[in-house]
Amino acid sequence: MQDREIPLDAANTDAIVTAARTGLGDDLRSVIGFTRDSFDVLYTRSDLYDETTDVRAVKRPLVELERVGFDEIPIRTSTGSGTTADAIGPYSFTVRFHERGFLARVIEDDVGVLLTTDELDVRAFEEAASAVRRLLRNA
Repeated sequence: MQDREIPLDAANTDAIVTAARTGLGDDLRSVIGFTRDSFDVLYTRSDLYDETTDVRAVKRPLVELERVGFDEIPIRTSTGSGTTADAIGPYSFTVRFHERGFLARVIEDDVGVLLTTDELDVRAFEEAASAVRRLLRNA
């Protein structure tokens, strides 16, 4: 696995972090950009890790689990589409609920972003994920 080679420039990563912080506020824990074989930690909240913590080592297993999203999207989109009354529409993003926080995964083409948070209102993810998706489309 390569490190620190996601196809986003500094302006795009700054815009993604800003969108996530705007949508999720002080509950945002981290923002991670990733591809099928690389990732970079774009933001971590200052109270979570001390200077000696290797944040990349902490986040690596999370990224490796969430890479499955690249393969899931075509299946999720096709199963949600159709003309029947119960069609739920195309896939947008994933939110995973954990005991003390949430993880949202947003993927656009070959680039994804993970957002981790403290507990919060789930509707905040829709705003943040939509903003991140727009930024990834324009990257």
